[in-house]
Amino acid sequence: MNPLLSHLHPYPFERLRQLFSGVDLPTAYRPISLGMGEPRHPAPPFIADALNRSVGGLAQYPATTGAPPLRAAFSAWLKLRYALTLDPATQVLPVNGSREALFAFAQTVVDASRDRPVVVCPNPFYQIYEGAALLAGATPHYAPCDPARNFAVDWDAVPDSVWQRTQLLYVCSPGNPTGAVMPLDEWRKLFALSERYGFVIASDECYSEIYFRDTPPLGGLQAAAQLGRGDFRNLLTFTSLSKRSNVPGLRSGFVAGDAALIRAFLLYRTYHGSAMSPLVQAASIAAWGDEQHVQENRARYREKFSRVTPMLAAVMQVALPDAGFYLWAKVPDALGMDDAEFARALLAQYNVTVLPGSYLAREAEGGNPGAQRVRMALVAETDECVEAASRIVQFIESRTPSPTARSA
Repeated sequence: MNPLLSHLHPYPFERLRQLFSGVDLPTAYRPISLGMGEPRHPAPPFIADALNRSVGGLAQYPATTGAPPLRAAFSAWLKLRYALTLDPATQVLPVNGSREALFAFAQTVVDASRDRPVVVCPNPFYQIYEGAALLAGATPHYAPCDPARNFAVDWDAVPDSVWQRTQLLYVCSPGNPTGAVMPLDEWRKLFALSERYGFVIASDECYSEIYFRDTPPLGGLQAAAQLGRGDFRNLLTFTSLSKRSNVPGLRSGFVAGDAALIRAFLLYRTYHGSAMSPLVQAASIAAWGDEQHVQENRARYREKFSRVTPMLAAVMQVALPDAGFYLWAKVPDALGMDDAEFARALLAQYNVTVLPGSYLAREAEGGNPGAQRVRMALVAETDECVEAASRIVQFIESRTPSPTARSA
């Protein structure tokens, strides 16, 4: 067996299953899960129609590069969304969802033969970054997020000795779980570091189309173009249809950026057997070509966040994120419990599932930046999310000592 497999940590949802083992669920409340970031709005019917119409495409092997109309759809969307012009033949590549691509990319670019290679990622983070680094033979380094700056990553906390060994940097904007969006100055800093130390940047942007303000989140390629880096050197962005179009089961996305990195990634994927099904390609072309369903989806998220956030803010520290569909809430100190205890007790009393924040982070620099926080995925319909929020409010109020008791 590959000995590096033993370095992998249990996935957060396996830890959650173990945490909830033995909990007697209250029969008075139907279960509501805010634990998993799985979109649950209905998938647009026209995407399924495109899938059904393409069944005849099963009679041939698909190319790893994808069909020309698919790559053209990627480039057209990048033009529409970011005012960027990328060559569909050399600067975009289909992937079977951003998750598998984020993992595979580390296997492409990390050179384990070099002295103690490092992969830098945010903390808290999407655990695929860590697993990809470990299985590529690198050491993860966790850059902390700063609550005082709306959970922006503190890249200055990464010492030069780490940057010198860094081969790959994962960024996530909008961030999972915090929802923070990287501004242009932050990108400028990372590009300067990449130039100085020669590492590659993988920008995870799968939440880019769910946002709450008038200005959409800045993308990595967009930032590069604005800063005069139109060749996108040492930069790839990763995106998918899962959140944007509510089709996580389609497993469809694409990567875009540096043509040299695309060429190397294509070579890896050709051997890895990662070609996208012709049916999925047809459905993807339809999805990337339509913005109306994306606008409607965004409006639904805006409504539920506008209703749920004030309810929870009355009893715990939580605020509207920059983007994404998560609330990153602090467990009230008055409850006298940690984030895992909070999640278990909430389930036992009110049948609502949330994910402990410490499961999404690692102990680093003397602490776990996810400790005492919980991630709530507002992916269900609005009424269900509001009901969950109401139960959480009741739970906190029922467990909070009265002023008289506190003074005594």
